[in-house]
Amino acid sequence: MTGVLAACSGDGPDGTLDDFLAGWRGGDLSKVGFVGADGGKIAAPEVLEQIRTVSGDLAKQPLTVTAEGEPKTTGDDATSAVKVDWTLPGDVKWSYSSTVRLTKRNTDGWRVVWEPAILHSELDSGDKLGLKRLSAPRASILDAAGKPIVTPRTVITVGVEPQKVTDLAKLRAGLAAQFKKIGVTVDTANLADRIKNAQPTSFLELITLREPDYNKIRPGLQALDGTVFNKQQRPLAPSRSFARALLGTVDEATAEDLEKNPQTLVQGDTVGHGGLQQKYDAALRGTAGVSVVNGEAELFSAKPVPGKAVKTTLDVKTQLAADQALTIQKQASSLVAVKVSDGSVLAVANGPDGGTVNTALTGQVAPGSTWKAVSAYGILQKKVATADTTVACPKTAAVAGRQFKNSHDEALGSVPFHVDFAQSCNTAFVGLAPKLGADGLRAASEALGIGGKWDLGVEAFSGKLSPADTPTELAAATFGQGATAVSPLAMAGATAAIARGQFKQPRLVLDPAPAAPAADGQKLDAAAVTALRKMMREVVTAGTGTALRDAPGGAVHGKTGTAEFSEGTEETHSWFIGYQGDVAFAVMIQKGGAGSEAAVPVVERFLQNLAKN
Repeated sequence: MTGVLAACSGDGPDGTLDDFLAGWRGGDLSKVGFVGADGGKIAAPEVLEQIRTVSGDLAKQPLTVTAEGEPKTTGDDATSAVKVDWTLPGDVKWSYSSTVRLTKRNTDGWRVVWEPAILHSELDSGDKLGLKRLSAPRASILDAAGKPIVTPRTVITVGVEPQKVTDLAKLRAGLAAQFKKIGVTVDTANLADRIKNAQPTSFLELITLREPDYNKIRPGLQALDGTVFNKQQRPLAPSRSFARALLGTVDEATAEDLEKNPQTLVQGDTVGHGGLQQKYDAALRGTAGVSVVNGEAELFSAKPVPGKAVKTTLDVKTQLAADQALTIQKQASSLVAVKVSDGSVLAVANGPDGGTVNTALTGQVAPGSTWKAVSAYGILQKKVATADTTVACPKTAAVAGRQFKNSHDEALGSVPFHVDFAQSCNTAFVGLAPKLGADGLRAASEALGIGGKWDLGVEAFSGKLSPADTPTELAAATFGQGATAVSPLAMAGATAAIARGQFKQPRLVLDPAPAAPAADGQKLDAAAVTALRKMMREVVTAGTGTALRDAPGGAVHGKTGTAEFSEGTEETHSWFIGYQGDVAFAVMIQKGGAGSEAAVPVVERFLQNLAKN
């Protein structure tokens, strides 16, 4: 009887209305008395349960109810307008007016007349509110031409139909032979059990192939008894490996995704994982809409907001050429291509098979002898030497008790500096290091953008400069060893600066525009950079990069590099930096050996692919 006694609150209905609204919000109606539409008394707990039932999918959503003005009283009855404010999933607001009826007819005080219409005017006995999620269309990542990189493409799923199999051993052997032609391995060891446990007309999926790959082996597959095929469209990049580590993937939301984003994600949603898809997931995914329904009747709808595209500078032709150049590399590898004229990143490739880590942009490794291009700029700019100055290249050089040597114990003798550069003589640079000095090395590095604060709209490492604070560290840093660390992107950016005559930060994400890109550098010393370009050309015509002398597409300028990365091992990273026309590039093959052994062949394939694509 507590609710009945508490309902006797003053002469007007205001207090009862206030208690009801507070109790509705707070989930405790013990201070309120109720009657049904027929005048019969209803216990407060039953009303509370009915409110929860009628609220349906909205029962756990935040709710605010407030009185709009004073109740209007006519004799023993009163009505009050109330405002109902729901916060729906995705922080969507739904507000509307409703009416609460009160009465003191045949009672000992004011009571609320309970009816589902209090929650919404269109609700009746047995009704309840439902929520429908309206998914937003995910936007695309765009290439430099403004076209979606991922588009619907034809795929063929290869399968087996049990009733069509006449010779299982022959089928398995035939499948293995056909898939081998396109470099694919499919495990068919359990195919016998799958056939045994399946219906005769079942489709037992083996693999899904892109149409170009499927067409290469289509006649052979179709000739096998038991094979069946399903053709469909799927959203895919131009190739399996296409900028894979950079772009990331779009997959079904994981339990962790759902836990982190309870208001914006539900099971079955797709989410970006890794790369640009993850970094810009919220923008690409858009905002889901929501609909409130009563059965088939829609009471409210907030339309979904489509995702917003992310535009990049990637060039499809260049990216495909870069990916294809890395395909035969078994070691981890990276290739970055930058447009000389404006700094646009044309390709970001990682191998094998697209890679899982974006070493091309974020790697932090020693640059090896590719760094001689940076040091040489400082040497030429500071007039430590000219391209024609005779600089000795002995087999070894000692600095403060530490021995430095050349690759293969080579000794060139006393030769012009441009020959030292073309043949990648370490000891020549060790000999020039004291005159260049730590300040000169740092100035040259910074002039080419190394170690600056870059903002490309995606994680990127611009390099870390050696302090060169001891004679031995200065000597090592001058030819790319010691504490200096770079990414392939950093070296491609430096190479583009040499080709251009000025540093411009590489650009990758155009829209949304990065907040704080680095400013353009000062014009490089004209005489020094002109001499350096000739020296980089000599690397290809008469030095360590002669395999590129006849590369299609025009003259190649560059520098090979062999980078030691760990004491106690003879393994080295293989590097090449260079430019041809308006394209600058950097290639690194981890544990690839000398620059001429692994990186140069990759560059050769890259330029060949670029010329024919």
